[in-house]
Amino acid sequence: MPAAKILRYLISRDVYVLLAAVATLYTWYNPRFLDPANPKVGLMAGIALLMAVLWMTEKIPLAVTALIPVALYPFLGIMSGKAVAVTYFNHLIFLFIGGFLIALAMEKWNLHRRIAINILSIIGHSPARILLGVMTVTAFLSMWISNTATTMMMVPVILSLSRKWEEADPENGISVTKALLLGTAYAASIGGVATLIGTPPNLFFAQIVKIYFPKIPEIGFAQWFAFAFPLSITLLTAAYIYLRFFFIRTVSKVPAADTAVIKSEKKDLGKMGYEEKVVLALFITLALLWLTRPGFNVGHINIKGWKDFFPHPKWITDGNIAMLIGILLFIIPTKNRSKSRFIMDWKTAEKIPWNIILLFGGGFALAAGFKESGLTAFIGKSLSGLQDLPVVWIVLIIIASITFLTELTSNTATTETLLPILGSMAVFIHLNPLLIMIPATIAASFAFMLPIATPPNAIVFASEKIGIRDMMRAGLAMNLIGIVILLGFTFWLLIPVFHIDPQILPDWAKSLGTPR
Repeated sequence: MPAAKILRYLISRDVYVLLAAVATLYTWYNPRFLDPANPKVGLMAGIALLMAVLWMTEKIPLAVTALIPVALYPFLGIMSGKAVAVTYFNHLIFLFIGGFLIALAMEKWNLHRRIAINILSIIGHSPARILLGVMTVTAFLSMWISNTATTMMMVPVILSLSRKWEEADPENGISVTKALLLGTAYAASIGGVATLIGTPPNLFFAQIVKIYFPKIPEIGFAQWFAFAFPLSITLLTAAYIYLRFFFIRTVSKVPAADTAVIKSEKKDLGKMGYEEKVVLALFITLALLWLTRPGFNVGHINIKGWKDFFPHPKWITDGNIAMLIGILLFIIPTKNRSKSRFIMDWKTAEKIPWNIILLFGGGFALAAGFKESGLTAFIGKSLSGLQDLPVVWIVLIIIASITFLTELTSNTATTETLLPILGSMAVFIHLNPLLIMIPATIAASFAFMLPIATPPNAIVFASEKIGIRDMMRAGLAMNLIGIVILLGFTFWLLIPVFHIDPQILPDWAKSLGTPR
């Protein structure tokens, strides 16, 4: 075999899958090599290794890899078939489905495009203002609908605007184009972290932490938003300043065609139709219901949430609310019967990414397997030596490692693999798990360097207006900015919002330990 061919194979994904398969088979042949007292630890480690490599290399569809637990756990004695099947569906899955139904309704009736064009027309037409408008719109939409869909919607508008810039000012027009495209990709990722439904790792975290720590108080939409929204706004502002300074600081002239493009887009949309108004009203209602469900404190005054007026307030989750609004979409009739009889129809709903739902389920099953087998406790004890480091260094190492790791791997796969390990590590070094797990979850969305890091990066790179060097150079700076801001917010805002004492392991975390 030629040396070049051997080298290509050694650096290909195939070799990693082969090595993972061999290692997995070894753990099953000799399951006591990790923990002589508990063979389940070695068996589960083999499955985790195999799933991690398959997720990161994507040699088979991610959703197929997610089904491995339900196929193997019963045969290896890790969990019963019934028990593992239950982990694949829960209230967070319904939160995801309900949120996606609203997103699809917005797309079906073109409401998302109207929001984008109107904000751009209000903010102005200078390069700096258009950049601000593009990033604001993208971040806002990404809070509610998929980062990929948001970026796909914005890129054609940006390219239409950028053509006019490049014709009017060939020397600086390409810089404006790069700034707008990079700003869109960054804003899509940054906006997604602000809400629990904004990006898959957020939803995954909410369920994983409940699997591992059943006694933990519920982390709802409002509590997450109270921490992540200010963080998102701060990083979005930093990204805008960075792109404004480095890409368009010398561009000041406004091509008249820019104004014409936005006016033309707005004119084509026409007046807001009945269906758009209904979707907008339901969207606002859903957001308000999510935000006001748990109640909040104003100084020493405790204002109850609306859920407290029901007989069983603890039974009501954000997923229930999402499904209530989602079902209303199928009940409210339209006036435009030529398109559909109701605001939402099942043909449109079939676009829900069911493969992502299976991916979620596989991650939940993986987390349950970690706990039930005892692998979580084993890893936690193995990492207990980190307790000698200052807390700030532990958090910094985790944030930085995950930020750069997800440049090469799926952010969902990374969080699904690492969150169970980080949760167990936190317990055994006597740290509040939230102090590690939440920053790790958010860091997984802060990969800005490579086209393969996130779908928004890939979409803007595919426009062929940005070179890999431009993306890497700008993205490296954004990675570092994101790490610093996330670290600062962890110790400034995360601690009070989630009532964390860094020096005390909460009672709800002490339930992690020996498997049942």
